[in-house]
Amino acid sequence: MAVKVHILGSGSAKPTATLTPSSQVLQMCDKQFMIDCGEGTQINLAVMGLRTPRLDNIFISHLHGDHCFGLIGLLSTWAMTGRTRSITIHAHPDLEKIMNPLLNYFSTDMPYEVRFNHINPLKHELIYEDRTMTVKTLPLRHKVPCCGFLFEEKQRPPHIQKEMIEAYHIPVAEIPKIKAGADFKTEDGVVIPNSQLTYPSDPPYRYAYCSDTAYNEKLIPLIEGIDCLYHEATFTDEFESRCKDTMHSTARQAATIAQKAHVGRLLLGHFSSRIADFTPLYNESKQVFPNTMLVHDRTTYYLKD
Repeated sequence: MAVKVHILGSGSAKPTATLTPSSQVLQMCDKQFMIDCGEGTQINLAVMGLRTPRLDNIFISHLHGDHCFGLIGLLSTWAMTGRTRSITIHAHPDLEKIMNPLLNYFSTDMPYEVRFNHINPLKHELIYEDRTMTVKTLPLRHKVPCCGFLFEEKQRPPHIQKEMIEAYHIPVAEIPKIKAGADFKTEDGVVIPNSQLTYPSDPPYRYAYCSDTAYNEKLIPLIEGIDCLYHEATFTDEFESRCKDTMHSTARQAATIAQKAHVGRLLLGHFSSRIADFTPLYNESKQVFPNTMLVHDRTTYYLKD
C-alpha cells in the first residue's frame, strides 16, 4: 500500500514568501494523519488541492506557535464547510486548555466533535493504534516538552501461493488458517508445511517525524532501521552555536542521527528564515548521510509505491 507525505510547511518560526511553518499530512495504510499545524496550513491544503476525507487524527509535537497556530483556523473552516466526522488531536494536555475557549468563542454549534488525547511528550509510548498501524511518541530535546512521532505499519499475514491452492485443492475456508500459520492436510493425510504454501509479506513500513530538537542520540535506538526519517535541520554549521541556544539541530547533526540509526532515507525540514540559500544544508547533510533530501512547501513525496 502506498505511503506518501504532503509537505504543507517546512519552515521554522518566522514565515517567509517561500516557507510556511511546520505541517504535513502523512498518507499511510489508506489513512491520513496531520502532523503539526502551523500558520498557513489550510491555505497550503487549498493551494495543493489536497482533499482530506480520511483525516481523523492530528498530532501536535509541542506547544510553540509555529506548530499549532493553524489549528483554530482549520477547525473553524471544517465547521463552516459541514464536516461531521470527529477529529482527535493528540497533544500535550495544555493544548485543550488553550483551544477550548477559542472553539467556544469562534466556533459555537460545532457540527463535529473535537476530541483531545493527552500525551506525555517526555515518554516513548503508544498513543494510537488501529488494526493496520500504530503511532508512538519519540521524546525530543527542546525548550518546552516536545516529541516526535513514529508511524509504523503492522506486519501483514503471509501471502499464500496461488499455485499451491490449485495443486492441493485447498478449500477457501482453509486459507485464513494457512495465513495464520497453519499447515494443510490433504485428503490423503499428507501434511503440507506452511512454509511451502506461503511467502512473507513486505516488512512493515516505518516513518518518523522529529521536529524540534537539539542533537539527541537517545533517539537512535527508537528509530533504528526505519524506512524514512523527517528530521529538523534549522541551521547550517555556521549557526551551530545558535542551535545550542535555541535547542535545534544543524543539517549535519540530523544526518549523523540518520547515519547512526541506519535509516533508509532522510528528509530535512524546519528551515530557518535566516538562511537564504539551502544548498549548504544539503551539502553538509550529504557528506554524512548520502540519501538526503531537502523538502519543499506544497510538495508531495512518494515514500513507498
